[in-house]
Amino acid sequence: MSKKWTISIPASTANLGPGFDSIGIALDKYLDVDVEIAAEWKIDNLSDNLPLVHNPEEHLIVQAAQKTAQMHALALPSCHLKVKSEIPLARGMGSSASAIVAGIEVANQVLDLQLTSHDKLKVATVMEGHPDNAAASIFGGFTISSNADNGEIHVFHTSNIDAAFVLFIPNFELKTEKARSALPDSYTRKIAAQASATANLLTAAFLTQSFEQVGTYMEQDLFHEPYRLDLIPDSRKIISAAKKAGAFGTCISGAGPTLLSLVQKGTEERFISNLNGKFPSFELVPVGMNIVGITVSTNKEGSTVC
Repeated sequence: MSKKWTISIPASTANLGPGFDSIGIALDKYLDVDVEIAAEWKIDNLSDNLPLVHNPEEHLIVQAAQKTAQMHALALPSCHLKVKSEIPLARGMGSSASAIVAGIEVANQVLDLQLTSHDKLKVATVMEGHPDNAAASIFGGFTISSNADNGEIHVFHTSNIDAAFVLFIPNFELKTEKARSALPDSYTRKIAAQASATANLLTAAFLTQSFEQVGTYMEQDLFHEPYRLDLIPDSRKIISAAKKAGAFGTCISGAGPTLLSLVQKGTEERFISNLNGKFPSFELVPVGMNIVGITVSTNKEGSTVC
């Protein structure tokens, strides 16, 4: 059995506007972890976009790995982790979900648990509280997921969507706790019904790749965006400017503060050029959809999609 692995986990965006806490999309940005069994836990950060955690036992990747082992009544051996990431922290691109999924996969490989994708999602949901980002990172592509009151997790996923996006990544953070606290505790029946209908229309349009309609519904959310946009400076101006520059639609990525525009594939660079310099606090980054989810490679067997 190999004692060295390289694990790659895609970033994710959640909600896509009205698909609140249920829709997720895997993005072509990655958290990569080289894993080797060692005498003690050690973590080397090989890039930016990573937290400075001096005690490995307090690192989210390690905590997720140990949680996975505990749930299977096994002891996890210490490992040396070399970590690099393209996923900025606290920007609404699923950095915590990616770290949790990476930790689960560390335990899966080191202990040879042979977990299914659904098994991994169950552990991730226990730690995250909701499955949307983790589902996208695990399965890849476009996902819809829910966590029932009885703990049962339902997930749908497809990779047969040829979509392209541009991220507006700000130079400031927005903690998920603050974004959550801005939301109301309840909604009227009228608002809930309209918001649900919009989410259904968004899903149907996305699955049929009717991107103009997708863009319309992305900007009609009633669940969270009306309460969060004011937490993100220039967000409403960006949505308007992006539409004029050719975007089908723009929404908050996850809880923010990154914004996500759906654009025609092949027009990403022209779209960015049209907006160049208009929003200096934001970096405009083209990104495609990851369609495979977790990948693992070993010295002996090469790459494996999990």
